[in-house]
Amino acid sequence: MGDTVPERPVRHVVISGGTDGMGRATALARLARGDRVTVIGSGEAKGRALLAQAGGRRDLLRFVRADLSSIAEVERVVELITAEHDTVDALALFANRVTHKRRETADGLEYTFALYYLSRHLLGAGLGPLLDAAPSPVIVNVAGVGNTAGRIHWDDPQLLRGYGAVRAQLQAGRANDLLGVASSRAERGRARYVLYHPGFTRSGTGAHPNPLVRGSLKVLAALAARPVADAVRPIVEWIDHPPEAALTAIDRGRTVEPSLRTLDPGDAARLAEYTEELLRARR
Repeated sequence: MGDTVPERPVRHVVISGGTDGMGRATALARLARGDRVTVIGSGEAKGRALLAQAGGRRDLLRFVRADLSSIAEVERVVELITAEHDTVDALALFANRVTHKRRETADGLEYTFALYYLSRHLLGAGLGPLLDAAPSPVIVNVAGVGNTAGRIHWDDPQLLRGYGAVRAQLQAGRANDLLGVASSRAERGRARYVLYHPGFTRSGTGAHPNPLVRGSLKVLAALAARPVADAVRPIVEWIDHPPEAALTAIDRGRTVEPSLRTLDPGDAARLAEYTEELLRARR
């Protein structure tokens, strides 16, 4: 008799921003491997479409509708997942949306900061005990690591003065770099942390509100962007085989050195302190 192949363990994967683009592709890829997948998204119609696309794997997929720009909504999602699951093997963070005029959330926070950065901080922290309970947990934060443009505006992190969409996106991207540094410290938990910049992909190019810009992005994506399947392939593999290092940063296939100024531990501690003060003021 031939050797039997050991059965692959079923993992529980949580994906924020999982109804579009790279998030959706990651969800479908993990469902195809037989994992249980919880997808968090803001649109009911897109959630139903994902469930339909899951086909015969639909029973393995849970869609949770939530506005992740809201602190209370993120906390509700964490409570829901904690009530239904003992472990989370992987947390993949994609949720982001460009807003061209400054918006404030119900918590009085700048929208991009709240959705793109703060929701990721809250999900990682809130699901920390479930990640720690998994045999080989990993968090993958998809942002723009390796890019040194932009900064944290320490004197005005909510961008009350001189708001711009690019400025807001770059600040939140740099905040996610620092989140990875802070979260990878030993006292923060067992999960390996991966900061991942896939580069320009054929994902989300139809979301721009300006039809001329939207059309140009679609043309450019068709000519120069990476296919979504290629961009998510490393994420799908990290879920099965997390890197050994506490923090791994990958920019378009290249390892980012931890000495890069956007990964400064002092700035990471400063942002963590600001974030905790901000949350205490709203609870």
